[in-house]
Amino acid sequence: MVDSKQAVHIINVPLDLGASRRGTDAGPSAFRVAGLSAALQRLGYTVSQETDIPVPAMETRKTDNASARFKDEILTVCQELASTTLQVMDAGEIPLVIGGDHSIAMGTVSGLSAHFAKAQKRLGLIWFDAHGDMNLPESSPSGNIHGMPLSHLIGMGDPDLSNILGAHPAVDVKNVVLIGIRDIDRIEREIINKSGVTAFTMREIDEIGMARVARRALEIVNDGTAGFHVSFDLDGCDPEVIPGTGTTVPGGVSYREAHLLLEECAAHGGMTSMEVVELNPFLDHRNVSAERAVTLIQSAFGRSIL
Repeated sequence: MVDSKQAVHIINVPLDLGASRRGTDAGPSAFRVAGLSAALQRLGYTVSQETDIPVPAMETRKTDNASARFKDEILTVCQELASTTLQVMDAGEIPLVIGGDHSIAMGTVSGLSAHFAKAQKRLGLIWFDAHGDMNLPESSPSGNIHGMPLSHLIGMGDPDLSNILGAHPAVDVKNVVLIGIRDIDRIEREIINKSGVTAFTMREIDEIGMARVARRALEIVNDGTAGFHVSFDLDGCDPEVIPGTGTTVPGGVSYREAHLLLEECAAHGGMTSMEVVELNPFLDHRNVSAERAVTLIQSAFGRSIL
């Protein structure tokens, strides 16, 4: 559980091989410029270490796998990330993973799952995103793996990507919640509906409000689990809030709604870890997206208005 007495270990994963648009590899640097480490320290946390996961540059690689582009390279990065996340959890520290595109979640969540599996415990998962990220190699219209990580974490898809550190599935569908989705591929819609995960689309958020969505989500991800991980894709926010991402979709979560969700996660006390992905500083305006993302992370780690 996140506790200010615990040290935070920041894991930077400058990966952009999972996306079509270049630039998420610079995300960790933008977070450093925005003062992420100092922001956590102001909340009373110690930042024990920053670890940089090595990632190959797209320019030095070619991929012949049209259905899962750069699969081998992404798998290697995710295996290294999973091992690092597992070590951080075993050391009693809080992993805060900074991406990079959303394909890195296969590594983060697999490492967390492996940690809890040693005590025969399960992990809950909040997946905040404009997209479902549940395409499969055979269904993906682009072959971009950042559109596939959640399907692999629940045990579907490519056997290598869905079995990192032996975590298969890494999470049980009954403890997975999608929040903020509004841009879903046709076949992916069928996959989501059949999967068993709980999804709160923007329509549900509009109808019942983020407070009720957050509280219901927390009930689901904490049902019989040891805690929950937050995988936060910045494109879940409205582009007016976070312009610096390559997959913007209008009509997203507002700044205050995003803070409310993360404030509820902090108030519950069961958050074990967090990752923030898909920041593209080349599309940003004077690093405003990174700066706002840092304040969102603070909310997840317990910052309150009073």
